[in-house]
Amino acid sequence: MTMWVFGYGSLVWNPGFNVVQQQIATLPDYARSFCMRSIHHRGTEDVPGLVLALDESRGARCQGVAMAVAEGQEAATLEYLRARELISSAYLERMLDITLLDGRRVEAVTYVIDAHHVQYCGALPLEEQARIIARAVGDRGTNTDYLYNTASHLTDLGIADNDLEWLAWRVRGLCA
Repeated sequence: MTMWVFGYGSLVWNPGFNVVQQQIATLPDYARSFCMRSIHHRGTEDVPGLVLALDESRGARCQGVAMAVAEGQEAATLEYLRARELISSAYLERMLDITLLDGRRVEAVTYVIDAHHVQYCGALPLEEQARIIARAVGDRGTNTDYLYNTASHLTDLGIADNDLEWLAWRVRGLCA
């Protein structure tokens, strides 16, 4: 049985594991948003940045990328993903049903936000998000690079995300 991983942020453009197949997919009842303060990868404890997370929201739909893991690499991939995604316990690892573009439904390893975690910051106004992203830097680089890479890769894949597109436009203006 194939192990699938659902990517909706940096996993789309930097999975970090051997992907043998990928396909656009939809996850119901979750929304992609900058609802997690980043104190490691894209910010610090003193100047937190923001990273994308999946916030549970009845009736929402998040389009992203389903990535099939190479056979025999499942355990190593999970170990890698857990070290990367669960660094501060703000994400929860879930097996969730997604629908692939070809109509198949599969279960995928998916990282969603823990709305009770101290790093959760749902419902921040977009302007505030833009100001935070424009100035934050973490051990993996600038928060702006994270935003720009994610927004451009989603656009290249034909995945529309109006909030990300607006944020990329606004942050470029703030940084000019």
